Amino acid sequence: MTTENTPEDAGVQLLVPLKPLALAKSRLLAGRGSAGHFELVTAMALDTVAAARRARGVASVLVVSSDPELTEAFAQLGVEVLPDDPADGLNAALRHGDEVLRSRGVTRVGALQADLPALRSGELGWALRSAGTDRSFCPDLRGDGTTLLLAEPHRPLEPRFGPGSALAHSESGAKTLLGPWESVRRDVDTEQDLNAAKAAGLGPLTAARLNPGE
Repeated sequence: MTTENTPEDAGVQLLVPLKPLALAKSRLLAGRGSAGHFELVTAMALDTVAAARRARGVASVLVVSSDPELTEAFAQLGVEVLPDDPADGLNAALRHGDEVLRSRGVTRVGALQADLPALRSGELGWALRSAGTDRSFCPDLRGDGTTLLLAEPHRPLEPRFGPGSALAHSESGAKTLLGPWESVRRDVDTEQDLNAAKAAGLGPLTAARLNPGE
Protein backbone atom coordinates (compact mmCIF):
# COMPACT_ATOMS: atom_id res chain seq x y z
CA MET A 1 0.00 0.00 0.00
CA THR A 2 1.96 3.01 -1.23
CA THR A 3 1.14 6.67 -1.57
CA GLU A 4 3.38 9.52 -2.61
CA ASN A 5 2.99 11.43 0.61
CA THR A 6 1.83 10.91 4.15
CA PRO A 7 -1.78 12.19 4.32
CA GLU A 8 -1.85 15.77 5.55
CA ASP A 9 -4.54 15.05 8.14
CA ALA A 10 -3.04 11.86 9.60
CA GLY A 11 0.31 12.44 11.23
CA VAL A 12 2.41 9.76 12.85
CA GLN A 13 2.38 9.34 16.62
CA LEU A 14 6.03 8.68 17.49
CA LEU A 15 7.11 6.65 20.49
CA VAL A 16 10.56 7.38 21.94
CA PRO A 17 11.68 4.67 24.38
CA LEU A 18 14.25 5.51 27.05
CA LYS A 19 16.15 3.21 29.35
CA PRO A 20 16.69 4.23 32.99
CA LEU A 21 19.56 6.71 33.08
CA ALA A 22 21.73 4.31 35.05
CA LEU A 23 21.57 1.82 32.16
CA ALA A 24 21.69 4.16 29.16
CA LYS A 25 24.61 4.74 26.80
CA SER A 26 27.28 3.08 28.91
CA ARG A 27 29.90 3.53 26.18
CA LEU A 28 29.69 7.30 26.69
CA LEU A 29 30.31 7.10 30.44
CA ALA A 30 34.12 7.17 30.45
CA GLY A 31 35.59 10.39 31.79
CA ARG A 32 32.28 12.05 32.60
CA GLY A 33 31.20 10.49 35.86
CA SER A 34 27.65 9.35 36.44
CA ALA A 35 26.19 12.84 36.96
CA GLY A 36 27.74 14.23 33.77
CA HIS A 37 26.72 11.12 31.88
CA PHE A 38 23.09 11.39 33.02
CA GLU A 39 23.01 15.03 31.97
CA LEU A 40 24.40 14.20 28.52
CA VAL A 41 21.95 11.36 27.90
CA THR A 42 19.06 13.56 29.04
CA ALA A 43 20.17 16.44 26.82
CA MET A 44 20.43 14.18 23.76
CA ALA A 45 16.96 12.78 24.37
CA LEU A 46 15.44 16.22 24.91
CA ASP A 47 17.01 17.55 21.70
CA THR A 48 15.82 14.50 19.76
CA VAL A 49 12.23 14.85 20.97
CA ALA A 50 12.18 18.62 20.43
CA ALA A 51 13.30 18.22 16.81
CA ALA A 52 10.82 15.40 16.19
CA ARG A 53 7.91 17.42 17.56
CA ARG A 54 8.61 20.16 15.00
CA ALA A 55 8.72 17.79 12.02
CA ARG A 56 5.98 17.92 9.43
CA GLY A 57 3.97 14.71 9.52
CA VAL A 58 4.46 14.11 13.24
CA ALA A 59 1.20 14.42 15.16
CA SER A 60 2.81 13.99 18.57
CA VAL A 61 5.75 12.44 20.38
CA LEU A 62 5.37 10.29 23.49
CA VAL A 63 8.23 9.03 25.62
CA VAL A 64 8.14 5.53 27.12
CA SER A 65 10.17 5.43 30.33
CA SER A 66 9.90 4.76 34.04
CA ASP A 67 12.98 6.78 34.96
CA PRO A 68 11.80 9.49 37.39
CA GLU A 69 14.33 12.10 36.29
CA LEU A 70 13.54 11.66 32.62
CA THR A 71 9.82 11.65 33.35
CA GLU A 72 10.12 14.96 35.16
CA ALA A 73 12.30 16.53 32.44
CA PHE A 74 9.84 15.69 29.68
CA ALA A 75 6.75 16.49 31.74
CA GLN A 76 8.11 20.01 32.23
CA LEU A 77 8.09 20.40 28.45
CA GLY A 78 4.55 19.10 28.11
CA VAL A 79 5.62 15.77 26.60
CA GLU A 80 3.52 12.80 27.68
CA VAL A 81 5.49 9.98 29.30
CA LEU A 82 4.06 6.46 29.33
CA PRO A 83 5.46 4.30 32.14
CA ASP A 84 7.47 1.36 30.89
CA ASP A 85 5.28 -1.10 32.74
CA PRO A 86 6.77 -4.23 31.16
CA ALA A 87 10.35 -3.13 32.05
CA ASP A 88 11.49 -5.91 29.74
CA GLY A 89 13.60 -4.15 27.15
CA LEU A 90 13.17 -1.87 24.19
CA ASN A 91 10.80 -3.96 22.10
CA ALA A 92 8.51 -4.70 25.03
CA ALA A 93 8.39 -0.98 25.88
CA LEU A 94 7.46 -0.15 22.28
CA ARG A 95 4.81 -2.85 22.08
CA HIS A 96 3.30 -1.47 25.28
CA GLY A 97 3.28 2.08 23.93
CA ASP A 98 1.85 0.88 20.62
CA GLU A 99 -1.00 -0.91 22.40
CA VAL A 100 -1.78 2.18 24.48
CA LEU A 101 -1.89 4.46 21.44
CA ARG A 102 -3.95 2.11 19.31
CA SER A 103 -6.40 1.70 22.21
CA ARG A 104 -6.90 5.47 21.94
CA GLY A 105 -7.79 5.15 18.27
CA VAL A 106 -4.45 6.37 16.92
CA THR A 107 -4.20 5.63 13.20
CA ARG A 108 -0.45 5.30 12.76
CA VAL A 109 2.37 4.64 15.19
CA GLY A 110 6.13 4.94 14.78
CA ALA A 111 9.22 4.50 16.92
CA LEU A 112 12.17 6.88 17.02
CA GLN A 113 15.42 6.27 18.86
CA ALA A 114 16.33 8.84 21.51
CA ASP A 115 20.00 9.22 20.61
CA LEU A 116 19.73 11.54 17.60
CA PRO A 117 21.04 14.84 19.03
CA ALA A 118 21.81 16.24 15.56
CA LEU A 119 18.30 15.49 14.24
CA ARG A 120 16.89 18.01 11.78
CA SER A 121 13.12 18.42 11.75
CA GLY A 122 13.00 18.99 8.02
CA GLU A 123 14.93 15.80 7.30
CA LEU A 124 12.63 13.73 9.51
CA GLY A 125 9.62 15.20 7.72
CA TRP A 126 11.22 14.34 4.39
CA ALA A 127 11.76 10.73 5.47
CA LEU A 128 8.13 10.49 6.59
CA ARG A 129 6.90 11.76 3.25
CA SER A 130 9.09 9.23 1.48
CA ALA A 131 7.59 6.45 3.61
CA GLY A 132 4.08 7.30 2.48
CA THR A 133 1.80 4.84 4.25
CA ASP A 134 4.14 1.86 3.94
CA ARG A 135 5.69 -0.03 6.82
CA SER A 136 9.14 1.55 6.67
CA PHE A 137 12.39 2.00 8.55
CA CYS A 138 15.56 4.09 8.51
CA PRO A 139 18.79 2.17 9.07
CA ASP A 140 21.52 3.91 11.03
CA LEU A 141 24.61 5.15 9.21
CA ARG A 142 26.44 1.90 9.96
CA GLY A 143 23.65 0.09 8.16
CA ASP A 144 22.90 -2.60 10.74
CA GLY A 145 20.76 -0.74 13.29
CA THR A 146 17.44 1.10 13.07
CA THR A 147 16.72 4.68 14.08
CA LEU A 148 13.12 5.06 12.84
CA LEU A 149 10.36 2.48 12.36
CA LEU A 150 6.91 3.24 10.98
CA ALA A 151 3.88 0.95 11.03
CA GLU A 152 1.24 0.95 8.34
CA PRO A 153 -1.95 2.79 9.32
CA HIS A 154 -4.19 0.67 11.55
CA ARG A 155 -1.46 -1.97 11.88
CA PRO A 156 0.72 -2.86 14.90
CA LEU A 157 4.27 -1.53 15.09
CA GLU A 158 5.95 -4.96 15.44
CA PRO A 159 9.35 -3.64 16.58
CA ARG A 160 12.45 -5.79 16.08
CA PHE A 161 15.15 -3.60 17.60
CA GLY A 162 18.42 -5.06 18.79
CA PRO A 163 21.53 -6.41 17.04
CA GLY A 164 20.90 -6.66 13.32
CA SER A 165 17.60 -4.79 13.53
CA ALA A 166 17.92 -3.31 10.03
CA LEU A 167 17.89 -6.78 8.51
CA ALA A 168 15.14 -7.91 10.89
CA HIS A 169 12.92 -4.98 9.94
CA SER A 170 13.62 -5.48 6.25
CA GLU A 171 12.70 -9.15 6.53
CA SER A 172 9.46 -8.13 8.27
CA GLY A 173 8.42 -6.41 5.05
CA ALA A 174 9.43 -2.86 5.99
CA LYS A 175 10.60 -0.54 3.23
CA THR A 176 14.12 0.85 3.66
CA LEU A 177 14.23 4.65 3.77
CA LEU A 178 17.46 5.89 2.19
CA GLY A 179 17.66 9.50 1.11
CA PRO A 180 19.01 12.95 1.99
CA TRP A 181 18.13 12.71 5.67
CA GLU A 182 21.45 11.81 7.25
CA SER A 183 20.52 13.34 10.61
CA VAL A 184 17.70 10.80 10.98
CA ARG A 185 20.30 8.04 10.70
CA ARG A 186 23.04 9.59 12.87
CA ASP A 187 22.60 7.84 16.20
CA VAL A 188 25.13 8.18 19.01
CA ASP A 189 26.50 5.16 20.83
CA THR A 190 30.20 5.95 21.14
CA GLU A 191 32.47 8.95 21.63
CA GLN A 192 33.33 8.77 17.93
CA ASP A 193 29.62 8.97 17.09
CA LEU A 194 29.25 11.95 19.39
CA ASN A 195 32.14 13.77 17.72
CA ALA A 196 30.59 13.11 14.30
CA ALA A 197 27.24 14.45 15.50
CA LYS A 198 28.99 17.50 16.91
CA ALA A 199 30.60 18.17 13.54
CA ALA A 200 27.19 17.83 11.86
CA GLY A 201 25.57 20.25 14.32
CA LEU A 202 24.10 19.31 17.67
CA GLY A 203 20.82 20.36 19.22
CA PRO A 204 21.11 23.25 21.70
CA LEU A 205 20.93 21.27 24.95
CA THR A 206 23.51 18.69 23.91
CA ALA A 207 25.79 21.42 22.56
CA ALA A 208 25.51 23.36 25.83
CA ARG A 209 26.26 20.21 27.83
CA LEU A 210 29.43 19.53 25.83
CA ASN A 211 30.53 23.16 25.63
CA PRO A 212 29.54 24.83 28.92
CA GLY A 213 29.99 28.56 28.97
CA GLU A 214 29.88 29.03 25.21
